[in-house]
Amino acid sequence: MVRVSFLGGTGTVTGSKYLVEHQGTRVLVDCGLFQGRKELRTRNWDAPGFDPATLDAALLTHAHLDHSGYLPLLVKRGFKGRVYASEATADLCEIMLRDAGYLQEEAARYANKHQFSKHSPALPLYTARDAETSLRHLEPVAFDADVRVSDHVRARFCRAGHILGAASVHLSVGGRRLLFSGDLGRRVDPVMNPPAAAGEADVIVVESTYGDRKHPDADAHDLVQRVVSKTVAGGGVVLIPAFAVGRTQSILRILADLRREGRIPHVPTFLNSPMAINATELFCRHHSEHRLSPAQCTEMCSGVTLVKTAEESKALNQRNGPMVIVSASGMATGGRILHHLVRFAPDPANTVMFTGFQAPQTRGASMVQGATSVKIHGSEVPIRATIVELDSLSAHADADEILTWLSTTTTTPSQVFVTHGEPDAAEALAARIRGEIGWKTIVPAFESIHEV
Repeated sequence: MVRVSFLGGTGTVTGSKYLVEHQGTRVLVDCGLFQGRKELRTRNWDAPGFDPATLDAALLTHAHLDHSGYLPLLVKRGFKGRVYASEATADLCEIMLRDAGYLQEEAARYANKHQFSKHSPALPLYTARDAETSLRHLEPVAFDADVRVSDHVRARFCRAGHILGAASVHLSVGGRRLLFSGDLGRRVDPVMNPPAAAGEADVIVVESTYGDRKHPDADAHDLVQRVVSKTVAGGGVVLIPAFAVGRTQSILRILADLRREGRIPHVPTFLNSPMAINATELFCRHHSEHRLSPAQCTEMCSGVTLVKTAEESKALNQRNGPMVIVSASGMATGGRILHHLVRFAPDPANTVMFTGFQAPQTRGASMVQGATSVKIHGSEVPIRATIVELDSLSAHADADEILTWLSTTTTTPSQVFVTHGEPDAAEALAARIRGEIGWKTIVPAFESIHEV
């Protein structure tokens, strides 16, 4: 039999880790950080539930940190194998993991300088050097190619949409065909291509981020136009916390379209995220991954000031509106966006526009839910700006789209595991799969082990 241990992405949208074992072979699918609630983040400091040195290999569905960000710790704790990922995911990991290590160190330095951490001294989860070391283990593979992972395991990566390089992973192990959806993209997205068909699978592990809802049909261009036009007309600042990979490129594309069509005024627009700048440049190298032409890739940043240094970032906070600032992180959990929130969120003339899923108990979720203040760097920051959430810009498939993807399987799976969702979302999707398709579904618990 094949055993699958669910060591993350259960009861939450973060920390995805699935350990697959058969006849002494151990393969880890995804290697993500836990994010959001404190009780989840503390899991990153715990032993992972297995000895990393005993792993034969790891496979990444995509580069978002909730799927790849634990890799530096995995290597630091003894992992010596290869990490298989699509070519674009490998490229993005070079950017994102280095940045993650740097931000971990910066956060620890800042906490020690201002003495707001409960730990003395505050330490980074891992360093930029740890991240650099982990990158040596990456093994880029082509989409739809058969990959020999070990004597007992074969893998194939198929396009999942969602972000650059995102994949669903087919594993052939012990005579069983396992399919890990990864994060699925939309059928119609302003930037990304749709997911490939699911194909053959005996067992499916499917995400459920939006498993209990349907995205609104409202046109994202119209929504962004209204927000930007209204805010800048009043001399305000539109602050857009955006995920550096995926939503940043979508919002830049939409802003470029609206400027070209004369639907929003040409106000100063800033992209303040070195990682997002580098990720945007990667779009020009991976044309087959998305819908944008080379000209459209170039146009994305036309008329946008790229903010690269810390000094340039600080200078933005000395400016007044009207202007638009796009900055990471997308859930306001860290990065340069925090300094901009301290400066601009207390002013009712401004707007904070969220463009993706907000995990529970993140600052983004609190603001979307109407919080009058959030804690940033140890101090309470009043929230008087208008808060807008644009679900129509989500990079995740909604419940209907997930069911449509599942219907593209060419076999009937014996088991479907619903993961990577908050409890209500996972249970709702599982109920729909049982009721509408008739498949056996399981919502696995954290650290549960299942034979498949």
